[in-house]
Amino acid sequence: MAIHLDDHLVTTTMRTPGSDFELAAGFCLTEGLLGAATVTGVRYCGTGSAADTAFNVVSVDTGGRAPTPTPRLMATTSSCGLCGAVAIDDIARRLDPLPTTVARFDPAVLVAALERHLVHQPLFEATGAVHAAVAIDADGEAVVAREDVGRHNAVDKVVGRLLLDGALPAHDQALLVTSRASFEIVLKAWAAGFAAVAAVSAPTSLAVEAARRAAMRLLGFVRKGTANLYASGWPDGEPPDIRVATASTASATTDNGA
Repeated sequence: MAIHLDDHLVTTTMRTPGSDFELAAGFCLTEGLLGAATVTGVRYCGTGSAADTAFNVVSVDTGGRAPTPTPRLMATTSSCGLCGAVAIDDIARRLDPLPTTVARFDPAVLVAALERHLVHQPLFEATGAVHAAVAIDADGEAVVAREDVGRHNAVDKVVGRLLLDGALPAHDQALLVTSRASFEIVLKAWAAGFAAVAAVSAPTSLAVEAARRAAMRLLGFVRKGTANLYASGWPDGEPPDIRVATASTASATTDNGA
């Protein structure tokens, strides 16, 4: 699918069809392309019939208020975008650390929510070949859930839905993913303002560093009622009382590995 911003080509990406407007809007937000502009509309193919392009061209509109984007020189794959190619210091110049008022998710809530929500993936059950991303509230209830062949696309679809609903920044929500916690997933969560990220697999070392810079809570290896806590979400380090968090259904421990 080709994504345009104010009719300027931004990139093309392999994706699972569906929630295309959310994917395009979410991508523009999480990649920092919108600046301070507000999305005023999203549409298929700004130059003709959507059917003529098989619904594979989507344009995000800001009325020309967004900075003119620089097109990527190659297609974005469904599994990866930046992949650490951009230095974390450059990202930090664009994104401020999360405010201290964001929700402080109990690791036990994240573990229980991930295991409860991510077992219900209709597309995965049918194909065995897609990832899921779920935004949850402070009680662990699902707010938005999306699936896609690309783990980053699933995240962008969730972010796009929240953006179009006027629900960003997501300071009172956490993001759950069925994949590893890559650098770009943490970056996208940071851009959307999520207070925490929990993943079923490992985070990369860059993801851990990014989460700590963002003051975002990051859990990995969320399986069978346990998880590793890689970043506490506290900007000044981990207070002693959250180094080990336990509950009747889940526990989390610190782990400095990558």
